[in-house]
Amino acid sequence: MVRAGVRASLARDPQVEVVAEASDGHEAIALTHRHRPDVILLDIQMPGLDGLTTAARLHRESTAVGVIMLTTFGQDEYVIRALEEGADGFLLKADDPRELLNGVRAVGAGGTYLSPRVAGRGIAGLRAHRAAHPHRSLEREREVLAGVGTGPSNAEIASRLHLVEGTVKAHVSAVLAKLGARNRVEAAISAYEAGLVPSVPR
Repeated sequence: MVRAGVRASLARDPQVEVVAEASDGHEAIALTHRHRPDVILLDIQMPGLDGLTTAARLHRESTAVGVIMLTTFGQDEYVIRALEEGADGFLLKADDPRELLNGVRAVGAGGTYLSPRVAGRGIAGLRAHRAAHPHRSLEREREVLAGVGTGPSNAEIASRLHLVEGTVKAHVSAVLAKLGARNRVEAAISAYEAGLVPSVPR
């Protein structure tokens, strides 16, 4: 019934095509590899393999797909963990159906999307987590900046630091904001000037 409702909502947009439906996480991974969709909607509470674990596995396999978590639950810990596992969007089943389309369009275009009902709480939760672990966050940002300075992708930095790619993406965004850097090149130059890398990357 939930999948039928989601399909009906997506059918309102002629630019959106539903290529497959899965009943559990294992099937979702197999169908993602088969169809290579732009966006995959994952329910957090799925049988066999839950949505968060499915999202983490897809990102570890470097699957180029935008991931939106769809759930009944809007607790802060779900939002934070979904972002840490590399999710690009987070929506509630109780949201207006228009939010589903907004999320799919945004993530399909390479962006991110959080349900307005949970965005504020999610941001507050991330801030609280950083405030509780300031030294750990700063050290991670320093490690990520050093990684950016040598030129690898977020996925390569994540593998090197044993993090999920979504976490690295968040650290890169934080580093760029703190440095006032417009892009990764400017951040790499800052890493060189700070002595985090031996030479300017080419």
